[in-house]
Amino acid sequence: MASLQELILDERLESRVRAADRRSRGPDATVVDFTRRAVGLPEAEGLTSAGALRRDAIFRRSLIAADVVAAQIALWFAIVVVGGASVRPAIALAIPIVVLVGKLLGLYDRDELVFHKSTLDEAPKHFQLAGLYTLLAWLLTPVIINGQFERSSGVALWLSAFVLTGALRFTAREIARAVAPAERCLIIGRSGTRMRLAGKLAAARPHTEVVGYLPLGDERRAEGRWQGRERRQRKLQIEDLPELVRQLDVHRVVIIPGEAAPDTMIDAVARAKASGAKVSMLPRMFEVIGSSVEFDDIEGVTVLGVRQFGLSRSSAAIKRMLDIVAAALGLLVLAPLFAVVAVAIKVESNGPVFYRQWRVGRNGRLFRMIKFRSMVRNADELKPELAALNAAGGGLFKIVDDPRMTRVGRVLRRLHLDELPQLFNVLHGEMSLVGPRPLIPDEDNRVDGRFRRRLRLVPGMTGPWQILGPTRVPLTEMVGIDYLYGANWSLWLDVKILLRTIGHVLRRRGL
Repeated sequence: MASLQELILDERLESRVRAADRRSRGPDATVVDFTRRAVGLPEAEGLTSAGALRRDAIFRRSLIAADVVAAQIALWFAIVVVGGASVRPAIALAIPIVVLVGKLLGLYDRDELVFHKSTLDEAPKHFQLAGLYTLLAWLLTPVIINGQFERSSGVALWLSAFVLTGALRFTAREIARAVAPAERCLIIGRSGTRMRLAGKLAAARPHTEVVGYLPLGDERRAEGRWQGRERRQRKLQIEDLPELVRQLDVHRVVIIPGEAAPDTMIDAVARAKASGAKVSMLPRMFEVIGSSVEFDDIEGVTVLGVRQFGLSRSSAAIKRMLDIVAAALGLLVLAPLFAVVAVAIKVESNGPVFYRQWRVGRNGRLFRMIKFRSMVRNADELKPELAALNAAGGGLFKIVDDPRMTRVGRVLRRLHLDELPQLFNVLHGEMSLVGPRPLIPDEDNRVDGRFRRRLRLVPGMTGPWQILGPTRVPLTEMVGIDYLYGANWSLWLDVKILLRTIGHVLRRRGL
């Protein structure tokens, strides 16, 4: 995989295209001159890359196999083990039915459209799929079962099919990700946003390879930058996209519209689709409204229904009830662990067991967030001296291998146990299990504009930015992520964040 530095200049991208063209045409062939000929739109759309077709086929067939195996095991468990009945040879009819139902629910098409192929995001559809299995098994009882389809068998089939489908689909995706070729991407947009997205793809590791960049327009002339190296005109333009896709074997074209005119963006999308590549976009509109929108059709005109920011009264009540129950149970179950940690902290160093720090909560109210003390007593006084070691930047303060930490504190941080006393804040109503990051007053003073609306939500022990893993995001980006959490909130979103937080903790990835 080429490094990002090797792809910065479009002249280097052109040299890669010419090299690919020479390899495909032979040493004596004439190289395509992109500076003189603009490539028109192909006559038909559809994937043309053999690598892209193979990659999609591997993921699709892996998921189909996972669904079939999950359904067969669930049927056998529910009917034979739980129900005490036996199955007939006609049970083989379940295989095409499983594939058909999965196709109707769109479970084999989503992976082709997205970078992040998440099994957890599909869980609601897995629950629907398990319910349909149960209904079909009940309707086809005389055909596939020797005996009765008991109520206990129905419950067992629904639950086991739901669990097995998720588990086997996750395994199938991991295997497919290891076997399938990397997805080759070409990014179209302004230079700064192109590089930023390439960095995000590299950090997220969705098994992609950035093979080149392309401007959406003549961005240098538009910005009036004509200094030094910038005086050279670009040789590759959006009109060359179909030929670039062919020469570089591009699987997916990612378009970043930025401030481009709507006609320019529409033309870029049309050319990308017609070139035989998959298309992804980064629309700026969703930076404000989030992804929780409803598409409405009025006589052929598409209208987006935008949700209000934050939680309704009923949603806030449900969220608070779940917080109280979970925090109370958590404190009860973890009480012995709290005692052990408290003794370890006191034995190693003098000072309090808990560390209390002022944070900004809902509606700007200050509260004292509780954590197990993991540093020396005068840690806050040493902070100015360690400013040069700050790894977060952008208004946040994070130090890798912080010298202020105690030996017990390092263990607590590594196992993420230092955050557990925040359950007291949750029980008191100052925090929630999931929500925006509670900022210290100095950090909060840096937040302005629409991002201040994040204060309408109760801050959380974990949240969308915490599950990004080891990547340290700047304050401006973090509050944007929190803002979108409020714009897209749902109970299922909280459940997903909690489950992913557990996964990150178990893998000991940084929160």
